[in-house]
Amino acid sequence: MRRRRVVILGATGSIGQSARKVARALPERMEIVGMSAHSQAEALREAGKEFPDAKLAISAGDGGEERLIELATMPEADMVLIAIVGTGGLRPALAAIAAGKDIAVASKEILVMAGEAVMAAARERGVRVLPVDSEHNAIFQCLEGRLRRAEHRTSNATLSCAAPAPCCERIASSITSPMIWPNCAEICISIVMAIFM
Repeated sequence: MRRRRVVILGATGSIGQSARKVARALPERMEIVGMSAHSQAEALREAGKEFPDAKLAISAGDGGEERLIELATMPEADMVLIAIVGTGGLRPALAAIAAGKDIAVASKEILVMAGEAVMAAARERGVRVLPVDSEHNAIFQCLEGRLRRAEHRTSNATLSCAAPAPCCERIASSITSPMIWPNCAEICISIVMAIFM
């Protein structure tokens, strides 16, 4: 499997933190080459100490979107994880696609707002748009027909992590060999890395 060089837009949020954890756990598969935060400069500086070769950018203030686009189009990156809340990741995502980068989307807002444009651009450039959100990632795996056997999955079920809901107890009781997954984002990011490396 080849090593992916990844930019994380939104590196200080929960998905960004999970992605950094995955990069620490799978350094042979994932190298972080760029990271952004909206306004948490100190948290981003701390993250930068862990990945000293990564380029850092703060998106708050004048020119913030341009800084995100600059990260998203770095020549050394081949994947951009869009983990920005809301629609702030749309222009950087489109710029990454135009630059030939695969994108991993943790924020569904950009696809809700401009899914047709994003997917058309991705098809035109021959790049992948990969879902990181747990439920979307599980559906994506089924639709792509790329489910792999893993010791963490029962032989007759595909498990999707979900936020606590009234139906969870009923679903959990129907699984013959459940596994507790403490952080669904880490699992989804790991799956994206495993399938597409």
